[in-house]
Amino acid sequence: MFQGQSVWVRALSLPGVASGVFEMCFDRQGEAINKLDARTVDEFGEAVQWLAGQADLKGVLVTSAKEVFIVGADIGELGPMFQQTSEEITAGVTRSNRFLVAFEDLPVPTVMAINGFALGGGLELAMGGDLRVMSSSAQVGLPEVKLGVLPGLGGTARLSRLAGPAVACDWVGGGRPQPASAALAAGVIHEVVAPEALRDAATSMLRRAMAGEVDWMARRHPKLVPVAMSAAERAPIFEAALAKAAALAARQQPAAMMTLQMMADAAGLDRAGALAAESRTFGIVTRTQAASSLVQAFLNDQALKKLFKRHAKAGTPVRSAAVLGAGIMGGGIAYTSALRGVPTRMKDIAQPALDLGMNEATKQLARLVKNGKLDQARADAVLASITPQLDNTGLGEVDCVIEAIVENLGVKQKVLAELEGHLGANTVIASNTSSLRIDDIAQPLKRPENFVGMHFFNPVHMMPLVEVIRGSRTSETAVSTAVRHAQAMGKTPIVVADCPGFLVNRIFTAYMRGFLNLVADGADFVQVDRVMEAFGWPMGPAYLQDVVGMDTSSHVNDVISAGYPERMPPIERDALRLMASEKRYGQKNGVGFYRYEADARGKPQRSPAHDTHALLSRLQPQGPRLFTDAEITDRMMLPMIVEAAHALEEGVVGSPAELDTALQLGLGFPAYAGGPLQFADWLGLAEVVARCDRLVPTLGTAVQPTARMREMAARGARFHGT
Repeated sequence: MFQGQSVWVRALSLPGVASGVFEMCFDRQGEAINKLDARTVDEFGEAVQWLAGQADLKGVLVTSAKEVFIVGADIGELGPMFQQTSEEITAGVTRSNRFLVAFEDLPVPTVMAINGFALGGGLELAMGGDLRVMSSSAQVGLPEVKLGVLPGLGGTARLSRLAGPAVACDWVGGGRPQPASAALAAGVIHEVVAPEALRDAATSMLRRAMAGEVDWMARRHPKLVPVAMSAAERAPIFEAALAKAAALAARQQPAAMMTLQMMADAAGLDRAGALAAESRTFGIVTRTQAASSLVQAFLNDQALKKLFKRHAKAGTPVRSAAVLGAGIMGGGIAYTSALRGVPTRMKDIAQPALDLGMNEATKQLARLVKNGKLDQARADAVLASITPQLDNTGLGEVDCVIEAIVENLGVKQKVLAELEGHLGANTVIASNTSSLRIDDIAQPLKRPENFVGMHFFNPVHMMPLVEVIRGSRTSETAVSTAVRHAQAMGKTPIVVADCPGFLVNRIFTAYMRGFLNLVADGADFVQVDRVMEAFGWPMGPAYLQDVVGMDTSSHVNDVISAGYPERMPPIERDALRLMASEKRYGQKNGVGFYRYEADARGKPQRSPAHDTHALLSRLQPQGPRLFTDAEITDRMMLPMIVEAAHALEEGVVGSPAELDTALQLGLGFPAYAGGPLQFADWLGLAEVVARCDRLVPTLGTAVQPTARMREMAARGARFHGT
């Protein structure tokens, strides 16, 4: 028999069959799930070779000893793979494919018993068998494009031939898991049974195949030849799939389009040709920036989940909460808390503010009902769990109070000091501040160890990030409780230190100052917007300031910049300050860098403001200047990278994973670029340092690399994976 650490093979006893039947089982030792990592692939190859050497081989049953079949590849192994050349990657994938081809070519019937999840490489391996029986509770799919890559173990080739090009394009291009019913309808599997009947059903199918009652060779043959459709029949299917993918394609994420085009080209080839085409494309796609960043984002998410588990143990569960300060922000926080099952009190000193907060909750619940995500009875129950009040009733029983009142230090200190006397001794107070220091707000509090920041991003119901801000006197229990509560609200909490701008707005300020300096040096704001939107930002910087509001943006920029005078000194010719002084506030009053008019739905639509260039010329004593797109990108992005490096080195955030995740979730940092630190890794620290040094004479310390950046560049180190 064969025994590995992830795969074993043993004789399988079947009534009426003396010998020659074997069970290959995926059983990853010491793990709750099966993954198709390098060790498992190698052991699979060894097991197939062992089976091929059995003179009396009659049939093979493939099973899993876990609650899942195989969840896919070990994503952690993709990082080192991405450091290889395309040719090296293709060669490695081709080698792994040989193992599956050898299994597929065994001269006996093979039956796969699919339980739980068979995703990515799990489904690819399952399709290598002749017959597939699937649990009714299981799911299958090829989600690789969501990581910026494509199936590399024959998934595109076999799925196209088993289910047809239309299904293959949908499954591969969409990356969604499919239930057993869809897999059966598509012809990907041959039988669906109850979970408890899976083994018996798969064994029965193997017995019937061995007896000649099931034509297993007929099920195998289509996978060995070109797709059973003429070129004329295939063409419109692939054209439609490519058109759909092009319409939905995220910026600078080429995996879906490249994969579908490869599938179209490979449909007319036999198995060997189709597998070779897939392997070549895999080698090319995995070397793209999007693949590197999306895989790193997945690894970041896994790292955060481990952090959250630690906080869950250290924190206190929030069973009831309160929001201090209603209005749209307070109402949004209360709604989000109540929606996730936490009864929430909402206190304000003015009835109109309470009405506004309840109206916000009502509006968001109505939206969910309209979209079919919530029934009316559940919506009514959620709304009823929000208690609006003008007094302190019941505040002594809540586990956490989130303060969302006016952004004024004196007011916050006075209100929170008074509130503290009405709370329990262990109640956590969290301030939803975006600019004030946690230590400053906590000055009058008797229990500063219970005080923490929870910076929600607006609009609360849409933005997934919450910055949990640790003051110098904040206890670990308070931090972990805030993290638990944010998670319970469906948010991603990132713990940051107390400093001007905290993390996201601090780094964003460096980016916006890059824009202001460009304008002062003569750049056309329209070109800057175009370049940064082409880079992948949801909005260019000028358009974004119009949306936020020029008066607000100018104030925030000044406050945060003042906290870092060495790198963020006052900008003498400041476009935000000029716009605000001219009462060009942006969308809120119809004119900023652009002009705005409401459409039929009441939403502001952007149009050129022809007088803006003349207004900005006051700030450009040297007149307009034409910058290249590359110059604009560097002048916007390099200050951001440098400020991110400072924040990491100062311990404002615990890891590159947390920093990049925060920037993606809080700012919409382009997914294909991954975050400022991942973007720096992609460019290479040596290249980043060289570009910064070229700009230092113009932009000064804003782009001065840190000593650690220079040291990392010298030894070829990366922020992620070092």
